[in-house]
Amino acid sequence: MPAVAVCRIATNEDIEPLFLMIEQYAKRGIMLPRSRKVLERQIQDFVVAEVNGEVVGCGSLCRLGDDLVEIRSLGIMEGHKGQGLGSLLVNKLTEQARTLKVPKIMALTYEVSFFVKNGFQIVNKEIFPEKVWTDCIHCAKQHACDEVAVLKTLD
Repeated sequence: MPAVAVCRIATNEDIEPLFLMIEQYAKRGIMLPRSRKVLERQIQDFVVAEVNGEVVGCGSLCRLGDDLVEIRSLGIMEGHKGQGLGSLLVNKLTEQARTLKVPKIMALTYEVSFFVKNGFQIVNKEIFPEKVWTDCIHCAKQHACDEVAVLKTLD
């Protein structure tokens, strides 16, 4: 029987799988870590992808200003990549941005081709001073950032 994928708003029951998934990415230096306490405070900002009832992907939306949100903590567990789950999550987060009436979505990423495939354009990261004061000041790579900035403007 084929796997059934569902994308939904995260709940408190998702904190542990979210923590473990984000921690795996953070250990590889490709995602900022999030403590369980931070996840508890920000759980309403997360969406999860489930396959047959198991949380296998996540992403969150962070408001950086009146006209800008950021996709953060976007990841898919090994063994589930390449099945469209990342795009499912990005679509759900884009719906949320539309609901909030925020016209621009940005991300800092190593997966540039994925974001371009999902309608984003590569931009200069210096156009996002809001981002610098939220997460970048806590990042070990702050002065040597090797992530690429992408931006999508909603209709």
